[in-house]
Amino acid sequence: MSDKLQGVFTAIVTPFKKDGSIDFDRFKELIEYNIKGGVTGIVPCGTTGESPTLSEQEHKQVVEETVKAVNGRVKVVAGAGSNSTSTAMMLAKHAEGAGVDAVMIVNPYYNKPTQEGLYRHFKAVADAVKIPMVVYNIQGRTGVNVETPTLVRLIKDCSNIIAVKEASGNISQMKDVIAQKPDYFSVLSGDDGIALDLIKEGGDGVISVASNFIPDKMSKMVKAALDGYMEEAKKLDAGLQPFFEAEFIETNPIPIKLALALKGMIEEEYRLPMCEMSEENKEKFKKTLVEMELL
Repeated sequence: MSDKLQGVFTAIVTPFKKDGSIDFDRFKELIEYNIKGGVTGIVPCGTTGESPTLSEQEHKQVVEETVKAVNGRVKVVAGAGSNSTSTAMMLAKHAEGAGVDAVMIVNPYYNKPTQEGLYRHFKAVADAVKIPMVVYNIQGRTGVNVETPTLVRLIKDCSNIIAVKEASGNISQMKDVIAQKPDYFSVLSGDDGIALDLIKEGGDGVISVASNFIPDKMSKMVKAALDGYMEEAKKLDAGLQPFFEAEFIETNPIPIKLALALKGMIEEEYRLPMCEMSEENKEKFKKTLVEMELL
């Protein structure tokens, strides 16, 4: 990939029908909505896409359909992570063959590997493909943190590891990465709420949950920040903070799927162990959307 990963990349939801199957018609409509909203890229089969509940065949089909629907207009960064290194390698190779721009590989969850184990996992996947790779660091969901020395080692040893999605919530760690990374390497926030703070420190954007619902607003805020219009970006960010808080009133992607369902864009359907929001939280969530004039 000749240019850096910068901007807003939507960690897109996987819409389901009432019968539990994937609703590819709504999925394609959601991709169109995001592209029209100005996002830089689409990230299928991530946490927000409920990837752990997709079968191998469904996972591959979602990636393939994303590439077809996007048709080269924005970047496609396909989630291909697993807590099995061989499975992650297989999914990454498939995504490469499907024509994605890059793959995103999450920390192996549940296994709780050492830093050496993490290094070997990510290196094995990076070595299995020729396309760029994004390391997805999210300790809260996986039980392990990719320490900065481990990430720096990976960048040095794997020329196709070109970005990290940082969802550790630790700005100090992100600043350390930014201070030690090469110029071509991108640091992307995994949290909408601190995307602006990260860009201020030299970060490159966000892999966003919010942009599923408000792609235009997220794109405008991030573009302003990356272009150096920080006062404008601060005002836009301040106006979005209530939504950033509300979208995690319950476990992601429950709130963002509810927001999309309330606008009639998808069915409010999840796959267990994800389930619908409690009535009490649903009322709070709706109230926030109405107050922000998003419904």
